[in-house]
Amino acid sequence: MSMDQKGSRVIVALDYASAAEALAFAQRLDPKRCRVKVGKELFTVAGPDLVRQLAAHGFDVFLDLKYHDIPNTVASACKSAAALGAWMINVHAGGGRTMMQAAREALAGLSHPPMLIAVTVLTSMGAEDLRETGHSEEPKVLVERLARLAAASGMDGVVCSAQEALLLRRACGADFCLVTPGIRLADAAQDDQKRIVTPQVAIADGADYLVVGRPITRAADPLAVLDRINADIASALKSSVDQIR
Repeated sequence: MSMDQKGSRVIVALDYASAAEALAFAQRLDPKRCRVKVGKELFTVAGPDLVRQLAAHGFDVFLDLKYHDIPNTVASACKSAAALGAWMINVHAGGGRTMMQAAREALAGLSHPPMLIAVTVLTSMGAEDLRETGHSEEPKVLVERLARLAAASGMDGVVCSAQEALLLRRACGADFCLVTPGIRLADAAQDDQKRIVTPQVAIADGADYLVVGRPITRAADPLAVLDRINADIASALKSSVDQIR
């Protein structure tokens, strides 16, 4: 898929506590230069109307609610999210094959279905965190296993750490979509993401979309930071093309 077909590869995380704050910040962005993400905190306080409003302003919306429930419930939730006009939605791969297949089937037949991706391992979790929850595998091993299951269950791709992008690109193929949070500029703080990487490295390793929050939302000039990230992405893509040649 070409850059033009993908459109903007940057997804700005609107991690705000109110619809007013999120919409005010969105007005400082350009829907031609980024997409936006609405997560649990914001959706819980603002509800579906915010998704509709952002879409009406021209933004592609990644509705990041990580559905994880019995298959029928997840299927119904996915259908409702599609009706809001979400561009991308996600489920937990840990919900299993039957749940993911039900989500896929719920979107079958829609004229413009959202991209359906799965969450593998939360980027805030390291090896010790996984051990405490009963997983003896290292993060990369568990991520790959869940990504393969997601691909086999009909998902369009997964959310993963950019540090696993190269591994998953090789494991799941060129058409499998990789959405990577934990993206930081080289001079940014790590905050609460334990597995981070820069835009250039993420793209070079096979990421399709980069989720960026604080480096943009806390910037004095968000568009300047967004343009810097887009420039980094363009540079990485050009380098990749040059290497192929």
